[in-house]
Amino acid sequence: TTPVPTPPPTANPSTERLLRVTRSGGFAGRTRTLLVNGDGSWTLLGEQDKDLRKGRLSPSALEDLRTALREADFAHLPRTATADPPVYDGFTYSFVHGGFEVSADQTALPAALSRVLGALPGFDAA
Repeated sequence: TTPVPTPPPTANPSTERLLRVTRSGGFAGRTRTLLVNGDGSWTLLGEQDKDLRKGRLSPSALEDLRTALREADFAHLPRTATADPPVYDGFTYSFVHGGFEVSADQTALPAALSRVLGALPGFDAA
């Protein structure tokens, strides 16, 4: 008899990574990474990946984020957007979503990525 292929495992929304955003720079030169899972749970990481904060987006906030991510169309965004002239104490953001990574200086963020940032919890530790 022919073996029946095993179906692929179903993604678990609590472990499925929806988005990773890293913010670096600023006056203090700090790096913060925000990890958002498919179920809306999120973790803010600081230096050496130390947990600074955890939380969960409300269902409406998660839907707003998903809408912003769809509308951003990561496949067609420039991979890098740099400020001209450079802002030396500004932030740089790196977004990873759907197999694509996009980086942008704060003052050169495409509007679509600004909407994604607006749908996220903040990058402050408190």
